Amino acid sequence: MFTAMFWILVIWFLVNAIWMWFALDNQNLQKIFAWVNVVAVVAGFWTYYGASKVSGLSGWFMALNWLNVVLACLQFYFAYRNANKTA
Repeated sequence: MFTAMFWILVIWFLVNAIWMWFALDNQNLQKIFAWVNVVAVVAGFWTYYGASKVSGLSGWFMALNWLNVVLACLQFYFAYRNANKTA
């Protein structure tokens, strides 16, 4: 489970990060993928602390979890950055 979830999160991180930079102006999609990324972060930390660890992936898994947190924060920023501006 640990290794499978790691690779799922790696693929998700790469697709999500690449997609994010090509759709910075689409706030609705940024919101959707930011919330999906929150689910991925919860699943990642849950797996990290709940499953038996593979020693070679343990550090990489934790780094990936924190990179997903940073990516989610960036996506929330881009999704809600103009929401409070008045015209």
